[in-house]
Parts: sequence; structure tokens; C-alpha cells
Amino acid sequence: MRGQRFNRAVGWAMAVVVSLASAPPARAEENKPPSPRDRRMAWWREARFGMFIHWGLYAVPAGVWKGKKINGIGEWIMDRAKIPVDEYETLVPKFNPVRFDAKKWVSLAKKAGMKYIVLTSKHHDGFCLWDSKLTDYDIMATPFKRDILKELADECHRQKIRICWYHSIMDWHHPDQKANFPKYHEVLKGQIRELLTGYGTIGVMWFDGEWIKQWDREKGRQLAAFCRSIQPELVINNRVGKRHRADGDFGTPEQRIPAKGLGYDWETCMTMNGTWGFKTHDHNWKPTKDLLHKLVDIVSKGGNFLLNVGPTAEGLIPEPSVQRLREMGTWLAANGESVYGTGPSAFQRLPWGRCTTKPGKLYLHVFNWPADGKLIVPGLRSEVKKAYLLADGKRTALPTRRTDAGTVIDVPAAAPDAIDTVVVLEVAGTIEIAAALTGPRADGSYAFAAAAAETHGGTIRFESDKNTLGFWTNAKDWARWDFKLAKAGAFEVRLTYACEAGSDGSTFTVGVGKDLIEGKVEATGSWTKFTTKTVGTIRLAGPGPAKLSVRAKAKPKLAVMNLRSIELVPAKD
Repeated sequence: MRGQRFNRAVGWAMAVVVSLASAPPARAEENKPPSPRDRRMAWWREARFGMFIHWGLYAVPAGVWKGKKINGIGEWIMDRAKIPVDEYETLVPKFNPVRFDAKKWVSLAKKAGMKYIVLTSKHHDGFCLWDSKLTDYDIMATPFKRDILKELADECHRQKIRICWYHSIMDWHHPDQKANFPKYHEVLKGQIRELLTGYGTIGVMWFDGEWIKQWDREKGRQLAAFCRSIQPELVINNRVGKRHRADGDFGTPEQRIPAKGLGYDWETCMTMNGTWGFKTHDHNWKPTKDLLHKLVDIVSKGGNFLLNVGPTAEGLIPEPSVQRLREMGTWLAANGESVYGTGPSAFQRLPWGRCTTKPGKLYLHVFNWPADGKLIVPGLRSEVKKAYLLADGKRTALPTRRTDAGTVIDVPAAAPDAIDTVVVLEVAGTIEIAAALTGPRADGSYAFAAAAAETHGGTIRFESDKNTLGFWTNAKDWARWDFKLAKAGAFEVRLTYACEAGSDGSTFTVGVGKDLIEGKVEATGSWTKFTTKTVGTIRLAGPGPAKLSVRAKAKPKLAVMNLRSIELVPAKD
């Protein structure tokens, strides 16, 4: 019920109207011929969801070397365990993925709703999964002796999924990378030529390892031009240069979701557990709910989601990955319209979920279902023609009405989909949103939900599965909420948060302008056991627009806290 109270707290629309006609910054303007970049990016922007596959010799040790579990990601075991080249080469005769089945892999990706596959043709260890004419350190030196890239590419072409190659610029195995880089550079280009001439149309060249000192942005520009001289419509990521916005066609945030998107084409790549390459002892699997919420969150900010699987040395995708992909595919089969080809959200933030868009349509992704059956859409200025549940084949109309709090949609008492129910709003003309400020509730109090926070910094972020601001490990990070203070007065400050024993003790401030109050985090029992604590009383001058912030005062032991909400409650006389 506490979450529902937050839903009612939205009001006081500002006189600022956001027109969605110009929202997706990466799309070509209407009535203008698309640029060459827009033409080659069209399928990628439509796709939104892809499969990353990290596979190579590192699947053989699977995170263990000489009986010792090696910390870190599996594909970096050569570096993390400090394995000499000649010792690492002993893995070649042990790599024999007799259970590899390209048809099963591609079929799984397709059933999961993924539209493209990015396979590691060569990772940092230098081993090539194809029959390269420029090295003997490749798949033909193994007992398997089958060109994995060809089998996967052929199957992707048959099943109408884009095949793409990941390729490492860095190479721990090749002696000339450090000893004679110009010579190595020619090998690099030669192998890329093989990848772009022997396997049909390639969707993306996904480069990595560009941080080596021998590489620079100019070499990246030259390499991109070389690739497009072979396949002009090829999409290339920004790691071809130095991860600068101007390098390549899209940005590549890794293992994170930007708080507001990037304002240009981007793709978050992420693991399902804690590793890219297979490790036998990594069982830290993200729940399907979390993965779906991440997909929707990314798409609502204008990005793509590249979700990783790490096959075993035998060629099997781990069953926990298979299970999650199938479950995601089931949801996308019913709700894919709200993901594929959609633009970013029309709203700055929503207390109950996310929004994706198409011309004349808002797809409301409701993560937190309203207990009273009334979904409030704050600040919508456009006329609503119809509202319905996307998964409802009959598209039965849902009643809507305008109120001071926003457009209210009467929805079923219980969420039809516990993970994410999508409500579609068809609107007349251009989608227009008035940026809304949180206003007071009927009793004069204010509620600020974690989902509505504007976060600042590199660690703090909203965890949709816990409905909290978490991962707050940097004391310099902070959160803010904009609101409309109706009148001056004294308010009790109440925080709902969780903190594990042993990590408590962090000090923080809650403030509105120069008016601050200081508090100390106490242990609640665990990171998921929440309690509500009154920090103290703060006196605010008003009325008018105001900004509420919460900040840490010192470096935390582990994390500041998991913050679910802040309330300002009128203090009793």
C-alpha cells in the first residue's frame, strides 16, 4: 500500500511541455532522406535485444587453474592466473565441443526474442574460432576441426537473425602486438578481412581491447573505413577507437544502465551471472524479472540490450541461461510490440515503471501495480483515444479520465503479469508531456519514491526488483527529487531503507536547499529488510518549486543503504 500512496503524490504540472516528435535523438527526421548512418542503423534500432556469446579456450578451465579457483571473469583467466603462453596453449587439444549445435543456439536466441547474435571470433587470448589462414592458433588445431563461425553464420542466415562478430584488438598470444605492432596490425586487418568476406552479410563488428597503448583513435577511424570498404552497411561499435562518442556507430556501457540514456545510439552489454566466459562455480544468476526490467529500462532510455551467455567447453549453453531466455521470450511473445522499434520514454520518471513509445502510442510498463486499480499517468497533455492491455488479444478498452494528478486509467485489481504488465495508450496527434512536480498528498505530506529519483554518480542506481536505490558505494553519489512545496512549515523526515549488519553507521543528510538534517544509518537485518525511521524535523520556507536531496557524508563501509523512500510529514505543534 505504501507504493500506491506514492502514485497519488504526483501533481503540480509545470508549464513545460515535452514534445515526443523530437525525442529519439538517433532517428532520422521525418520527410528527409535517411543518412547513410541512419540506413545502416535502421535494423539495429528496430532490434533492441541481442545475444552476446563469449566462447573460447577459457571454457576448458572454466575459472579453475591447477586446482585453484581464479577470481574474476572467466575469459580473463590467462591474465588473472598469470598463465604463460606455452602453458595456455595446452588447452588447444582439450577444446572439443562435440555438443555444439548451431541450430539449437540460434533457435534459442530466436525464441528468446533476440534479433541478433554477437559471437567472440577472437578474444584477448588470441584464439580464433574460425579457420584463419593467418595463424595456426585456431579451431582447426583442436580435435573439433570445424569452423564454428561458418556454422553459426549459416544458421543465422537461415533463421533470419543478424550474425555479428566480436573481435579483440588486443592479443595476449601474438608476439608482434608488443614487439612489432605494424606487423601485428597487418595480421589484425587480414583476419578482419576473413571475417567480412567468408560468412555473408555481417550485422556488427563489435571491437574490444582498444585500450592498449599501441592503439589510438586515428587507427580506429582507419580500421572502420577498412571494414566498410568490404561491407559498406556494416555497423561498428565505439570501441573501434577509444570509446569516444564519435568513434563508431554506438556507445557500449558495460554491466551498467545509464541513468538517463546517452542521447545517442547505445547498447548495454551485461552478463546473466558474474562472468562472460563460462565458470563452473559462478551461480550468481540474475532473476528473469530483473533481466526483463533491465531490458525495458534500457529500451525506455533509447538503448539496446546485449545479454550474454557463456557456453561450456562441450558446446552447451548453461541451463540457467536457457531457462531465463525462454521466460524472457514468453514475455516478449506477448509484449514485443512495446520493445521492438520503440523510442525512449516521454517522461522524466514514473513512480510505477517505465514507458516506451511509437508515433501515437505510449507503452506503459507497470512494474509496481496500483493496489486500488487506478494507474496515474502524470503530465500527459495529449488526448487519449484508447487505453488497453497489450497482452489482451481483444484490446478491450480501459476507462480513462483526466484529473489534477494526471490521466487516470482504471485497470484490473490484480496485475495480469506480475513482472511487467504493459498498458497501451493511443493518443491523438503528437505526444505531449508536461514535466510534473510531486505535490502534497491530502494530509499535506510528501512522498518521494526511489523509482522517481534523479540519481547522480557512478554507483547509485534504481533496482527495480527491490524498488530501491542501491549499489550506493561511493559517498560522492547522491539522489534528488523535484517537488512543489505548497506552504512553509516544519516537517518530520522519514526514511524507509535497509542495511545489512556490519555495514551500518553511514551518516547522511537530507536537505531542501540550505535546510539540512543529518541522520545515521542503523542496521535493519539485511539489505532487503526495510524499516521506516524518523530522522528528525526540518523547517522549510515556501511556497514554490523545491529540490529534495539525500547525500552521504563519508565513505561507507560497503554501501550507504538501500533507500526505498523519503517522506516529509507535517510536524505536530
